[in-house]
Parts: sequence; structure tokens; C-alpha cells
Amino acid sequence: MDAIRRLSGRTAGSWQIWQLPRRLVVFVLVVVLADAVVFAAAASHLTIRAHDLELFAALLACGVATVELTRRAGENLGFVKDVHAIWELPVALLLPLAYAPVVPVVRFALTQWRVKRVPVYRRVFSAAAIGLSYVAAGLVFHGLLRLTHGSAGSPGRHALVWMATVALSAAVQWIVNQSLVLTAIKGSDPSVSLRTMQFAREPMYNDVSELCVAVLVTFCVASSVIAVAFAFPFVTLLQRSLRHTQLLKDARADSKTGLLNAATWEYEATAEVARAVRTRSPLAIGLLDIDKFKVINDTYGHLVGDQVLKEIAHTLSTMLRDYDVAGRFGGEEFALLLPQTRAVDAFRIAERVRSAIAGLSIIAAGTNGGERVHVTVSIGVAALDSGSQREFTDLMAAADAALYRAKDCGRDQVQMISTTRGLSAVSGGSRQAAAAAAPVTGELTEAASDLGRVLTS
Repeated sequence: MDAIRRLSGRTAGSWQIWQLPRRLVVFVLVVVLADAVVFAAAASHLTIRAHDLELFAALLACGVATVELTRRAGENLGFVKDVHAIWELPVALLLPLAYAPVVPVVRFALTQWRVKRVPVYRRVFSAAAIGLSYVAAGLVFHGLLRLTHGSAGSPGRHALVWMATVALSAAVQWIVNQSLVLTAIKGSDPSVSLRTMQFAREPMYNDVSELCVAVLVTFCVASSVIAVAFAFPFVTLLQRSLRHTQLLKDARADSKTGLLNAATWEYEATAEVARAVRTRSPLAIGLLDIDKFKVINDTYGHLVGDQVLKEIAHTLSTMLRDYDVAGRFGGEEFALLLPQTRAVDAFRIAERVRSAIAGLSIIAAGTNGGERVHVTVSIGVAALDSGSQREFTDLMAAADAALYRAKDCGRDQVQMISTTRGLSAVSGGSRQAAAAAAPVTGELTEAASDLGRVLTS
């Protein structure tokens, strides 16, 4: 018996949930416990009816079929968009509250078994959070129907009031669920951008579409269970369209860093340069190359090299403006597109990026004591001032020349070329290089000297 206790203690102590920050552990446990208490309280007042079981079984079968379709397509690694609320919202609104927490438990258990295995605490927390959100929606729905006398049992005769009540309840479910889940995500990784993850235009459009279909399915199922059979093909089509959107997004992104891949970045940059020339607007392009990246791979291994790439990509996403575009151009090289940016401003942005990367604290996994990997980058910037008639290839060639000059002059620095004024400037870790650097085009004029003083100040 003592051996069993010791074994169970070691097993519980090794759960991955204990590796989370203490506040987050408490939050997860509170949500799971609250869901269990709510289910127990609702189940204690449950009266089982044949019609309820029939409707529950039909909606649950559709949910299981949706999970199977997800298994065939594969579950994405990050924040996954699905259509399960279309089948689960009717359960929460049309059946007694005890049924609401059960559906997400079945769904996530099946997902863990059939689709993808992740730490169990994540599945348990997600099921609990969604279960609580459905209970909240059910309470709002039944409370509002009591205020509208006569509409509870006849959705067809009071369609407007009934559907408005369902829509409001669905909105409550979305708010509660997002609040719980996003709080946990932010608690586990404070650097995550919730705006990009969930409140960007595409995720919000998908959520609104899903909730609208859920309202329609709830309305139809309230009249007849057979409506589920007719709704399933349309829901399947919606699920496929969401997966198609995700596939298109994945096709544009670099798999290791999440930034745009080279082809997509070049396509967008070409269009942006043409627009800048047509509208006589300033623009800049930067090429960033990791210094001695091969040495990092040879010394620490390719897994650490991949970690370096991801950290630099995260730095770029954090420091650049919303309308700037970053991409991985290949190997250890990244590309930056800076629309509406003058030469001086482009240089300053590149210098801030260089400085931030030089200050990164990247710990090499597997080394004794967690050895810190020092990473620096060289950046070449080419500026297209307003009124220039240069093309994308000219700007890329100038940025590439500036990058090579930064490498030749000692690395860990920014070199810049203005394609319209023949100016150049340098800044970064090597001040001797700054003094020795010569402009690529023409003699270093007094105007170029003034620009250099502004940029390096």
C-alpha cells in the first residue's frame, strides 16, 4: 500500500500543470472545480426524459462526427478554430443545464484520443471553461424566456423574440469562454498577442459566422430533431471552409518562425514598392542576417539554431509597427518591408531591432547550467524616398549591398543606402566601422555626413 501511495504521489507530482506559474495553476484548478460543482448541482435536479435523451444523442453524434472530420484534416498546433459550438449550443439552451457540461468533456476526450495528444490538464481546463460558458448561456436563455411570456414553448410563433434571445445567449457563451481561455493563455505566455490571436478581423469573422449558424440550428432543432440531419451537411461545408482558410494562411507562412515565407513577402513587397512609386510615398526595405549562424548550429546544435530563429522572429513581430511586414528570406536571413518610412526613420527602426536582438537572453537547452547564446545581426537598409522611380529589384540590390558592407565592416551593425540621394550611414556595435565605411554610390557629401550624424545620434 505504501508503494502505491509513493507511486501515485510521484505521478501526480510529475504532472505538467505544476510547471505553470502558481497563479495560473490556481486559476485552472478553480475553473475545473467550479465546472464540477455546477454539474453536480444541476444533476441533482435533473429529470430524465426520453425526448431530451433523443435530442442529446442526435447533437452528440453530430459533435463526434465533427471531431472525426477534424482528425482527417489534422488539428493545428496553436489556437484551433472549430465549429463544435453549432452542436453544443442547442444542448445548453434546449436541454436541462446538467447536459451542458457533459458535451465538451466528451468532445475533448475524443479529441485527445483520436486527433492529437496534448497535456491532459489543457483538455480538462478547456472542457471546464467551455462547460461553464454553456451553463452561463443556458441560465441567460431561460431567464430571458421567462420575461417573454408565451414564447418559451412556441419558437415558430415568436421567431423574432426567440432568435434574439438565442443570439444574446450565444454572445454570453462566447464572452465567458473567451475570458476564461484567453486569461489562461496570457497567464502561461505573457508575450502572446491576444489581439492577433483572437480579436483580429479573420478570427472575429469566423466566430460570428459560427454563432450565427448555431442560432439557426438551435431554432430549427427546437421545432424538430430531424432538422439535425439537414443541418449537418451545411455545418460540414463551413468547417471545410475554415480549414481551407487556415491552409491558405499556412501556405503563406514560414513553418519555423511564423513570419511570411520568401515568396509571399516578395510578392507583397513588390506590390508595395510599386504603390509607393505611383503615389510618390517614402518606403524602405531591410535585409537582416544572423552573424555567424553556422557557428551557433555547429556549437549548440540545430535545435538551438531553430530557437534562435524563433526568438528573432518574435522580436521582429514585437518591435515592428502594425503595417510593417517581416518575412524569413531563407536560412538565417530575414526581410523587412517598412511602408511610409523615410530614410532616417527606417535606419532608426533597424537600429532598435539590432539592439534588441543583441540583448536577447537565449538559453541553450542541454548545456551545463543553461549556457547563454549571444546573438547579433547585421542589417542592410535601402530607402526609397518620395519621388523615386526605382523598382523593387533596385531596392533589394541596394539593401543587399548595404548588408554585405555591414558584414565586411565587422558585423553587429546597420548600414543604409538611400537610392535617391546617394547617401549612406552606419550605426551599431562597431564604431570603427562607422568611421571607416565609405558610401556605395558617389563621394560622401556634406549632406551624407549630416544624415550620418542624425542617424547615429
